[in-house]
Amino acid sequence: MKTIKQAGLWIVFPLCLFSCTQDSKISQNVKTEDAVVFAKGKRVTNDNFSGTVYLQPLIESDSLNQNNVGNVTFEPGARSKWHAHPAGQILLVTSGVGYYQEKGNQKIILRKGDVIKCPPNIPHWHGASADTAFCQVAITGREKGPTVWLEAVSDSVYLAGAK
Repeated sequence: MKTIKQAGLWIVFPLCLFSCTQDSKISQNVKTEDAVVFAKGKRVTNDNFSGTVYLQPLIESDSLNQNNVGNVTFEPGARSKWHAHPAGQILLVTSGVGYYQEKGNQKIILRKGDVIKCPPNIPHWHGASADTAFCQVAITGREKGPTVWLEAVSDSVYLAGAK
């Protein structure tokens, strides 16, 4: 009887080991960055950005809700021009590494899970870091007017240190 139980362990143990090994291989192949929250959207073709940027509109403002909501994906090195929102803006970082800077302040590094509240009428810019793509959900108030686009962000400002 004892040898039957021991023989059973020799069958069960390799099966458990194989199963654990397979689970480990599966989890190693799944990258958290591959789990996209929203679609990438279409490439932005206007001159309000430097580099390659994609926009997927999620909600258009209307008479009931004066906010536009969009998923914005910046390829490495891409960024917006300086701009301001008369009703403010909220940024929800969903992946990657990016930057945000208000005029007169040092740029800050943004990572997945960070939230930025852009005050009304404060010039700022945001975009991807030089070597990592960046994705954000932008919630932009429209009740006080459209975004005011300003000058491009110079390379010296973009490359300056961050806090």
